[in-house]
Amino acid sequence: MNSKKTNYSYIGIAFILLVFGIIFIPRIVDRLKAGDVSRSEGRSQDVSTHSKGYTSDLMFLEINGTPKKVPPFSFVDQNGDTISNKDYDGKVYVVEFFFTTCPTICPRMNRNLVQIQNTFSDFEDFGVASFTINPEYDTVEVLKTYADNYGITNPNWHLMTGDQEAIYALANVGFNIYAGENPEVEGGFEHSGNFALIDKNGFMRSRKDDFGNPKIFYKGIVSEDEKMDEDGEMEEISILKEDIAKLLKEEN
Repeated sequence: MNSKKTNYSYIGIAFILLVFGIIFIPRIVDRLKAGDVSRSEGRSQDVSTHSKGYTSDLMFLEINGTPKKVPPFSFVDQNGDTISNKDYDGKVYVVEFFFTTCPTICPRMNRNLVQIQNTFSDFEDFGVASFTINPEYDTVEVLKTYADNYGITNPNWHLMTGDQEAIYALANVGFNIYAGENPEVEGGFEHSGNFALIDKNGFMRSRKDDFGNPKIFYKGIVSEDEKMDEDGEMEEISILKEDIAKLLKEEN
């Protein structure tokens, strides 16, 4: 009798494990599709971890359970001023990586950012951080001309240049936004067309996707007017505007 009971127990345990694998493992896999970013909704809204000033429904991006914050940086902008992450304290801002001679996605990205700039022109606590991935060519003077040509007027929109290695580390490690040299592609450089959204305290934030996970980034190439590009990618400028407005209402 004891032997039969033991066998039945093993069968029951095996059945439970099988059901767990069928139901829960696919969900876990879905939550890990973005790589290193932890996707814990509970922690993202935990007021014991974050200040009660975080009142919107936007999520915090987490690495190993820790909210991801913008790392320290210091570069020179189009006006010749040294700009660091401290200059963005108390401001909601969008981050991009680009280069002025980019023949493909950068013009579209920056036209979209100019539209966003104009939408929030009355907000002194909104800004943009643009980092060139071709600093050897993109000098202060080149960036100034580029800013003027695109109608960049927000005093908190800094187009920054500096040490290339430091910029690439900021892109690939600091923001997890790919940037690199590639002589085989048009323009000689390649980079993501995504934008990152930063809150007033320097934390990376985003809305949830259909599965309750943070979207992480916002697609910056397709405009609101286009709605969708030739590859079927939907525009996300409209939702980025909505989320900027949410963060501007939060206390810092």
